[in-house]
Amino acid sequence: MGEWYVEYEVQVNRPGLLGDIASLLGMLRVNITTINGVDGGHRGMLVRTENDDQIKRFELIASTMETIQVKKIREPKLRDILAVRHGRYIQRDLDDRKTFRFVRSELGVLVDFMAELFKQDGHKLIGIRGMPRVGKTESVVAASVCANKKWIFLSSTMIKQTVRSNLAGDEFSKDNIFILDGIVTRKSGDERHMQLVREMMNMPTIKVVEHPDMFVQHSEYDVEDFDYIIELRTDPDEEITYEMMEKNNMDPNSGAMGGFGMFNF
Repeated sequence: MGEWYVEYEVQVNRPGLLGDIASLLGMLRVNITTINGVDGGHRGMLVRTENDDQIKRFELIASTMETIQVKKIREPKLRDILAVRHGRYIQRDLDDRKTFRFVRSELGVLVDFMAELFKQDGHKLIGIRGMPRVGKTESVVAASVCANKKWIFLSSTMIKQTVRSNLAGDEFSKDNIFILDGIVTRKSGDERHMQLVREMMNMPTIKVVEHPDMFVQHSEYDVEDFDYIIELRTDPDEEITYEMMEKNNMDPNSGAMGGFGMFNF
């Protein structure tokens, strides 16, 4: 059974138009699984058909209709699925197509986006840019829960400044989500921690790096190694800078819960 994403723009809005389109698809034995309005007044649908020729027939018939204009018919991409779920496309950088932008009010969409990435098998390196307390770590943890995956912090400042130098038991599972803070890892002088990071990077699993630009400094990794870059801001015009974040990570009294210092295990 084939799955398709269909998006069309209404040219002549009249009562019963959606019913007519649904009836046409039904006669062609194309099943609508999800439908919603998406950006720009367009309507998006996820459909299934046992014979892909049926969707081609719909495209041919729709091209003769004056009431709608078909914009897209294709196998659904992740952005298409999320657009139908949430009523709009997630924002993508025009110059760097692997960079996606969110604001704090869109945390639900961000969690859904990352959860879908986490459900996929194999290696995936994801970077998250954002200022402190914007919701980066919380979103990664929430997405791990949605994807029914266990998350492992290799380095973090969520509760206390933590640097892992070893893992045990099922923590080595390729089904886990490995999370690290790029600033904390870069400033760590623990070679055992860096060796653990290298080991995780070579595993066919999902790694999430907060502050990827700082992580790649003075390391063997590069921003081009990332499969996805996510930018999270409080508002669309917020500038993401690292001067304050580096200062906070160097200050032993700046922990998220009042200052715990470095905690190695």
